[in-house]
Formats: sequence, C-alpha cells, structure tokens
Amino acid sequence: MQMQEDLSLFQKIATKLLQKEKENGVVKPIPPKELLNQLDLELQDEALSEENFEKALTDVVYNTPRTSTSLFFNQLFGGRQSKGTLGELIAAMLNNSMYTYKVGGPQVGIEKNIIKKVCELIGYSENADGTFPPGGSMSNFMALIMARDAHNRKIKNEGVSSKMIVYTSEDSHYSIQKNTTFAGIGINQIRNIKTNANGQMDVDALAQQIAEDEEAGYKPCFVNATAGTTVLGVFDDIKAIHNVIKSKDIWLHVDGAYCGAAIFSDQYKHLLKGLELTDSFSFNAHKMLGVPLSCSIIVTQDKANLKHSFACDANYLYQTDGDDYNLGKTSIQCGRRNDALKFWTLWKSIGTKGLEQLVDKQFHLANVALDYVKNNSDYTVYSDEDSVSVCFNYKGINPKLLCNSLYEDAELMVGYGSFNEHTFVRLVTVNTCNEEEDILNFFKVLEAYVEKKQLAEVNV
Repeated sequence: MQMQEDLSLFQKIATKLLQKEKENGVVKPIPPKELLNQLDLELQDEALSEENFEKALTDVVYNTPRTSTSLFFNQLFGGRQSKGTLGELIAAMLNNSMYTYKVGGPQVGIEKNIIKKVCELIGYSENADGTFPPGGSMSNFMALIMARDAHNRKIKNEGVSSKMIVYTSEDSHYSIQKNTTFAGIGINQIRNIKTNANGQMDVDALAQQIAEDEEAGYKPCFVNATAGTTVLGVFDDIKAIHNVIKSKDIWLHVDGAYCGAAIFSDQYKHLLKGLELTDSFSFNAHKMLGVPLSCSIIVTQDKANLKHSFACDANYLYQTDGDDYNLGKTSIQCGRRNDALKFWTLWKSIGTKGLEQLVDKQFHLANVALDYVKNNSDYTVYSDEDSVSVCFNYKGINPKLLCNSLYEDAELMVGYGSFNEHTFVRLVTVNTCNEEEDILNFFKVLEAYVEKKQLAEVNV
C-alpha cells in the first residue's frame, strides 16, 4: 500500500517537473552558502508528516539543475530518452544486483547480449567480452589494469615492481592521471603526447617518445587513444596509432566515453577506423545515446584478460550457474546496480537503426550550430566538422564571464573550454531530444542576453 502511495507521489512530482521544464528550462541557482537556509535538507530525529515530506522533496526537485531541457548544453550529456528512463525506473523497482545469475536472472542475459552486440559492431572476435563499469573514468581504469596485468602476469599477486610507461594525448581525459595512481604505476610515468593543430594525438611524437623510453630502459605498456576529446570532441587516429605499436607489447585502449557511440552510425563510424585492431574500447551510452546516467561499457578483445585482472573466488557468493553468467567475475565491483536494462529498453524499442539516427542527429545539430557561427561575423570559431562540440566566442566577450553570467541569471547552461591558449564557449549537441530550432534558439537567447546586460568586449 505504501509503495502505491509513493509511486503516486512520484508521478505527481514528475508530472509537475515536466511542466516546469517547459516553463523554465534553467533553474535559478541557489548559492552554496544559502542552500541550507533555502531548502529543508537537514535530517531530524522524528518522522516528517506526509505533507511536509512532500514539500521538502518537491522543493529539492524543483531547485535541481534541469539537464533534460533544450537550454542545457553544459555537460557531455543531456535530454531524456523516455524508453531509457522507463528501463531505469523498472531497474530500481526490481533492485537486482548484477554479480550473479542467481540474483540477476534475465538481467544478466540482457547485459551479456548488449556486450555481444557491441563487440560485433566494432569487429571484435567471438572471444571478446566486457562489462558495465560505474562511469567512463572506471572504464579507463579497468583498461589500464588489464594492460598492466597483460604486460606482467605476476603483478596481480606480487604487485608493481618496475616502471611502466603510459601514453595519452595532452588533451585526453583527466581520469588517466587518477588511474595511474590507483594502478600503482604513478603519474610520473605518464607521457602526455602533444596534439596537432586539430587536437589529435601527434602520432610521430608518440613514436618518438616510445623510442626514447625504450632506449632509456623503461617499459611502455599502455596507449590511450581518445574518440571524442573532452573539449573539442576530436577523434585520435586509431589506425595510425596502432601502426606505431603493433610490433610491440603495448596495450591500445580507446576512450570513447564522449563520442564512441559513433560506432552505431554508418556515416560517422569512419571516425573510429581501426577500432577492431585495439585491445579495449569503452563508451558511455548516457552521452550520445541519451540513456539515463550512468551507463558505461567497456569491451576487450580477449576475455581472458578481463577474468585474469578481475576474477576472485568467493564461495559465499558464486554458488551456481558458472563463471560466464556470474558477472562479478569480470567486474571491478561486487554488488552492482543494473545499468544494462535502461540501455536495452531504449535499444529494443528503437532498434540499432534508431540508435544510428540519434547519433546522426547530433552531428547534424552540431553542423547547424557551426554553420550559424561561421556565417556570423560576431563569432570566432575554434572547432571544425565531425565533432559534436562547437567552440566559439561571441563579440570578444570573455567566455568565462559569459557562461557564468548566463548560468547565474538562469538563461542558459553552457560551459567553456580551452585549446592552444584560447578559451571559448563550448556548445555540445548531445541532447538527443533537441531539434534545429532549439540550436538556433540557443544563439537567440545568448545574443539577446548580451544585448540586455550590455556585456563588453574584453581580452580573451
């Protein structure tokens, strides 16, 4: 009975939220120091009345940043795919953990089928496998651990005893730094390879750095390529990188957290040409595909590496059904939420062709934005085609000032980034629910705001 009442409350709040999102796409932010004064967040000894509980919950929901509206361009995710949301709600109701078939049942089959289909799409062999880590950073961490252990099988038992070198572009995700510390490799063993004028890893610089490290007696073990750099959304040349290391014992991972979902598009999958030659690949379905947060996937060519690095026995847990269906043997976690169902409900409902359309639409919207800024002399452009990040400045206005002011005045949520000593507004078109008019409205709102606030040109 209580569950039915709470589900009714959820529907009531959710319905009002959808209406408020239409009326006000951006929430006026509460200053952090004022948060406890304006919202009832404190935990008390006695139970609240149902009326007071509803009010406290509603106030929190209505004052939380709205990431699903057509005015949210701040992060590398956005929008709300309804079938994915349905899967997330059902997963919460089922409340299965994904470490054994005994407690996961058909949900294990759903996860395994997604992994199998992804491996087929990118050209991995039947011996490939994967899992759903808790985010892109942990996907990269799992890749690094597998690379470390493949380089030296004794490390799992004996620990790291020699310097191993990690290579990544200077514009790659910051998780590479964190992960080398977690893996016992150390930040000092990272080689941040310079990028070319387009923001891609400089392959000649990579080859030279590897040769220098080998000459010095170091042990290169891991190269991280990026499919969609965090700022510019640029794709490293996977095949060229592979050609540098193919005769060496070096693991090649592709961090596709941002734009790896381009594998679903016939038109844009060429941006990941050579992916079948890699050792591991990861992407976030909660970015380009609009699956609710979080939904991250990593796959590897040889499932033996996954099992070697992450399998441990526990007879109190693994009691039935065999390792292939006990997913805790290939996961970094023990207890693990079901992140596969929401991807499955979306994929099942619209098909692979539907996922392709979602990806193609985002590139199309990026081109709409790019055409707009290129054809308006008030804008300076810092990005190019084949990216869902559109980077620009408007009338020479400091982008930090502009983005922060838009946020504080609840007009737009958009962020800024830097490349080659330039800082600029970074508009990302990953909201799968947006249309062309929403992109054009972004510029309309921005320009009207600048005129209203009379923001002046400053040195960028």
